[in-house]
Amino acid sequence: MTDCENEVYTRIATVLREHFPGINLAGEYVKAPSGFPHVSITQSDNSVVSERMTGSAEMAQVMFEVNVYSNKTEGKKTECKAIMKVIDEVLFKMNFKRIALTPVPNMEDASIYRMVARYRVMTDGNYFYRR
Repeated sequence: MTDCENEVYTRIATVLREHFPGINLAGEYVKAPSGFPHVSITQSDNSVVSERMTGSAEMAQVMFEVNVYSNKTEGKKTECKAIMKVIDEVLFKMNFKRIALTPVPNMEDASIYRMVARYRVMTDGNYFYRR
């Protein structure tokens, strides 16, 4: 299996920590984050690219899901958008294509604003290719 999850997470996390000191990050879903703003970065799909197979899984198409949460009293939507903009910049430089970006109602706590984005790219484990 071609696995790039740690590299993608680390690249995003490093830049987010520079731009948003104190940001809370996770590489998996967290039901009750310990701090806000909170960002979860997870690989949600990893499939073999059939046309690129030569006996092993040389090329994979991966999808990442990013959830951004803010609980600010005022400006939570603006904060989420600012964080998403930085994430977009990091992933676009890595040749990822954003395939979705949408606000999602947070049913458990309406005082927390949430945005979800999904990104896709092909990788051989070393390089990232836009298709």
